[in-house]
Amino acid sequence: MKKLVLITLTLFATMSQAQEQKQIPQVSVTGEGKIKVKPDQVEINFGVENLGKDAQEVKKLNDEKVDKVVKYIKKFGIPLSDFQTTNVTLNRNYDYDKKKYNYQASQNISILLKDVSKYDALMMGLVDNGINNISDIEFKSSKIEEHKSEARKAAMRDAKKKAEDYVSVLNQKVGKALLITDNPTNYFQPQPMYKNMAMAQDASSEAPQETLAVGEIQVVTNVSVSFMLE
Repeated sequence: MKKLVLITLTLFATMSQAQEQKQIPQVSVTGEGKIKVKPDQVEINFGVENLGKDAQEVKKLNDEKVDKVVKYIKKFGIPLSDFQTTNVTLNRNYDYDKKKYNYQASQNISILLKDVSKYDALMMGLVDNGINNISDIEFKSSKIEEHKSEARKAAMRDAKKKAEDYVSVLNQKVGKALLITDNPTNYFQPQPMYKNMAMAQDASSEAPQETLAVGEIQVVTNVSVSFMLE
């Protein structure tokens, strides 16, 4: 009997506590933090590709061009830690129009250029030395973690301001945060705007060409917050 009374009292206390928690006045809002940053780095992914009838000849030709490109990268002053080969392939393909096989050799390289102002000079030199495929260009910031931290703080300030706006007409105040939910951070990269490499090579002018519009990186963080009302 005593056990039954004890269980009943415990259950009643638990139910009362749950009801009390559900009755806590609160307001739930979302906040956004947006930081705009001018990129100071750019990652360039490019490749060298060659086609031919003989596998060994195609591979040899591609290796020679890649060697020339790598020597240029070193001469340009890119540290060994800032560039690397990302993919090497040698494929046998069938040409249905000519009814014969050919071979394609390719090698992809990635460079992290830590001075965006040197982008044009680097790209022109790479093209002159044999690259024939640009697969991706991504702008970056060397202080991205600091910018993410600032975006998170801005998101929390925005959430608190929204909550204060909502409760101000009720003559109440925003209290402590009861729940904070971090939503994924988004990055909006500027798209590279560069002229056709072949046209740039054929240009008669000797003056250096500015072919890149850098733009800005946007770091956007969203947060959901539930505040207690006082």
